Order: sequence, then C-alpha cells, then structure tokens
Amino acid sequence: MSRRPEPVQVVKQRRDAALEALIDGVPYIKFLGIRFDRRGDELTGVLPYADMLIGNPALPAIHGGVTAAFLEVTSIISLSWFTQWDALEAGEGVEDSPRRLPKTIDFTVDYLRSGLPRDAYARARITRSGRRYASVHAEGWQDNSARPFAQATGHFLMPQRD
Repeated sequence: MSRRPEPVQVVKQRRDAALEALIDGVPYIKFLGIRFDRRGDELTGVLPYADMLIGNPALPAIHGGVTAAFLEVTSIISLSWFTQWDALEAGEGVEDSPRRLPKTIDFTVDYLRSGLPRDAYARARITRSGRRYASVHAEGWQDNSARPFAQATGHFLMPQRD
C-alpha cells in the first residue's frame, strides 16, 4: 500500500520551519539582515542593502568582511539544508531538534568587483559532501547573476551524528 501524499501546505510549513530553525541558530545572520529565498531544495541568500554594510563611503562599496560573511553564511546554511533534505522529505521533524552546523575549515574569497549599495544575492553549490568533510563553492551577485561581484570556496567539517 502506498503512502498518501501530504498536502502541499504541510510540506511547505515543514520546510519553512526547518529553514527558520537553521537560521535562528546563527545570531549573526539576523544582525546582517540576511534571509533565504527557498524554491524547493534550492536556497538563495538575500542580503538587503543597509547603510551599515558600507565599508568605503567614498565609492560607496559593501565592506569586504560583510561580503565574505554573506558568502560563508550562505555556504553553511545551504550545506546544512542539503544534508537534512532527505530526513525533511521523509516527514521527520528536523526543525524540532537542535542542529549543529558545519564548522569552517578554510574559506577563500575572490573579490571580483565592488559590491554596490544595493541588495545582494548568493547561491552555494556543494561540490563534495561526505560524512566528515564538505566542499562548497558560492557566488554573490547584485543585478545580474551572470556577473558575480564575489565568489568563494570553502571546506567544512561536518557535524558528527549522535
């Protein structure tokens, strides 16, 4: 006997709650105002523009540290989202259990051009995900996803399961 599909509202609520639980685990995400747009299993990080993000008012340009943090946060949340996806789709209440996030081993950012005083977006692609270690590539853009203003590569230590 096959399992009856859940109503779309139930699936959406479970996914939204799981994503919110991941984000709530990192206060820095709230401080910077980062949010995530979820479409199925794909996440896009959104960094809404705020004056406090400007590092060089003469240009003006988004601070390099903010850019790096945005790409790193997008990488960590996307990696966590990817690793919990199967449990989430199986109907497990992953949002109820505390989530340990991957720990950064190293993170290299390439600044391709100045981040302008406007909203920024980022996506991360997991290039390797194992039980202990993962590699992620992230790109940040503003007006045109084909013209990133920064990209990064990170390696992460995966949390051990209990």
